[in-house]
Amino acid sequence: MNIGELSRLTGLPVKTIRYYSDVGLVPEAERSRAGYRRYDHGSIVRLEFVRTLRELGLDLATIRQVLDRGADLREVAAAHASALGIQIRVLRLRRAALRAVAGRDSSPADLERLARIAQASADERRRIIDEFFDSIFAGVNETAESQEFAAGMRSVSADLPDEPTDEQVDAWIELAEMLRAPDFRARLREMGRRSFAPGARRIVPTGPADLKWFIDLVAEAQDRGSPAPAAVVDEVMQRWSAAAGVPDGADLRREVAEAIELSIEPRAERYWQLMAVINGWPPIPSTMHRWAWFLSALRATPPR
Repeated sequence: MNIGELSRLTGLPVKTIRYYSDVGLVPEAERSRAGYRRYDHGSIVRLEFVRTLRELGLDLATIRQVLDRGADLREVAAAHASALGIQIRVLRLRRAALRAVAGRDSSPADLERLARIAQASADERRRIIDEFFDSIFAGVNETAESQEFAAGMRSVSADLPDEPTDEQVDAWIELAEMLRAPDFRARLREMGRRSFAPGARRIVPTGPADLKWFIDLVAEAQDRGSPAPAAVVDEVMQRWSAAAGVPDGADLRREVAEAIELSIEPRAERYWQLMAVINGWPPIPSTMHRWAWFLSALRATPPR
């Protein structure tokens, strides 16, 4: 068949077939006496194969290696699938950055910054978080306890998987933006300074069992619209003061109220919720409204 017939059979333009012939991808079977290209059934098969590989994104040099059996098709396909996976990941990250920009008033500089954040490598993500911790722990009293706490915080990284979901990418962008906020850093520095100041005492327990007991108690009262929040306050303060070995009273309640007021920072809780999404942990429920309810009740309840 001539090149026109081959074009009609395959649906490819004559110009494309001629180019593939010139570079050796689909050589003609023979030439007519007048010098016209002639093709056979093998040319159709080869041309269809070239078209398929081109549609999958392989470059002509790689296709030539495959056709000439200089490269194993399975290895080429695996390598190309890996490359496409990287491209898909980058496109997903770019889409997340554009969604973040579309959701607020943003400048071109904002878009550029978000694009850099979205496409950060694992090492770059680690540096963003490390720089955040360097900032919030600066000026905090260097004690064994504070160093242990800082090491524990730093040990948890934002490890996006190789193929992150849209939710994970969105969470990473939100996290990276939140970590840049100066007022958030200042709030956490103050929390650390007070917690690890010489002679500081912690009346509010932070162990998992103690926190669960507290949240469950407050949730039950808050959700049922308890008409007597003072009873909840008294029960909590009785337990906390006994655990700390100090008597309950106006001074202690004022101290606890100040500590809780400082710790009610929704972004601190949001940090762990975003880390859970990024790392594929179970969801972390919000408890800030429970602490706010208790703080209000505490301030309204004098010690008995």
